[in-house]
Amino acid sequence: MNFTKQSNLDQQSYGYTGSLAKNFISNVFSWMGIALAITAATAFYIGTDVELYSLLYTVDGMTGLGWVVMFAPFAIILVMNFGFNKLSYGALVIVFGIYSILMGMSLSFILLMYTASSVFQTFLVTSLMFIVMAVVGYTTKTDLTKFGSLLMMALIGIIIASVVNMFMGSSTMDYIISFLGVLIFTGLTAYDVQKLKRIGAGIDHPSEHVNKLAIMGALNLYLDFINLFLFLLRFMGDRK
Repeated sequence: MNFTKQSNLDQQSYGYTGSLAKNFISNVFSWMGIALAITAATAFYIGTDVELYSLLYTVDGMTGLGWVVMFAPFAIILVMNFGFNKLSYGALVIVFGIYSILMGMSLSFILLMYTASSVFQTFLVTSLMFIVMAVVGYTTKTDLTKFGSLLMMALIGIIIASVVNMFMGSSTMDYIISFLGVLIFTGLTAYDVQKLKRIGAGIDHPSEHVNKLAIMGALNLYLDFINLFLFLLRFMGDRK
């Protein structure tokens, strides 16, 4: 009788923990979706308004505000990572929202460089690839930890190569970087989802800390999606 009671308690505990894990993953993808929606709406709004767009970009190049908008997201990522323990959940949500808006502002040039149809098609392809790799990362039994470490090193490599190519201006190098970028962020999507699944599996009770982890997880997946989209756009985008 005692064994039966203990078994029932274990099952209830497992069910509670499993529910928390699913809620965590659901929150991560919900926040990611909200951030993407904010970014897309902001990019469309500014990209289709000549007056607003001219505040960021002119025929002579980026304005002072444009440079601020370009580099501000990097600063915000640092704030979110290094200020994770000090920032409240509400503050982290607000900062993430501001980040999404700034990213939309910085990506508004896309609608002026590429046709709307090719942007939409690239977004659909990116969404499909992201969903497939997210499912792979969530369901696979293979440990992707070492795989993820290699991808992170490769990411550092293409960042350095991109900076070098800014001075070289090689179209061949740009093509190689774009191809590798697609592969890297496709793999990182699966890796990050598996990592988030493990974090969710370790949650034993709801807390503000868990909610903050969901925001940071959403940020990681958001970056995977945006970068995958941008690299694919180099191949699929039809310039105006």
